[in-house]
Amino acid sequence: MRETRHWTRKDLETLMDTAPQEASERLFYDGDCGLCHHSVRFVLKRDETGHFRFAPLGGPTFEPFRERAVRANRDRGLPDSIVVVTKGGEVLIRSTAAAHVLRAVGGGWRIVGALLLAIPRPLRDLGYDAVARVRHRLFQEPDDVCPVPPAGQRELFDP
Repeated sequence: MRETRHWTRKDLETLMDTAPQEASERLFYDGDCGLCHHSVRFVLKRDETGHFRFAPLGGPTFEPFRERAVRANRDRGLPDSIVVVTKGGEVLIRSTAAAHVLRAVGGGWRIVGALLLAIPRPLRDLGYDAVARVRHRLFQEPDDVCPVPPAGQRELFDP
């Protein structure tokens, strides 16, 4: 029988303590996906407060959240695009994660994120999955796992 580790709020706060105070949420992305790299750059450009920290799904920073992300994906395996871990420790995947990110970066994107969340999740995820299936063909695979951000934003990236 496999033992399941239940993460307490204290465990998550300890993990988050390594991040700057204003970077309260983590955005994990597929390091082999050009669309994901474009998405990270999109967020970096608009996230003026440094709300997010970034790390690839295949890196050690994601390991404590891996099992919860698989469960959130209804045990269909690890979502292979983006995963968000909120300040409260909630694991968001697929279209819910994307809508959350849009709302968090603010401006007009907050409205787009809210509109996406108004669509029932099964329909949102259907559209999200359709894009996910073709993203590797539409966007060139990046040369490295981590996008190279400007010097002032490099501290927002974890391994």
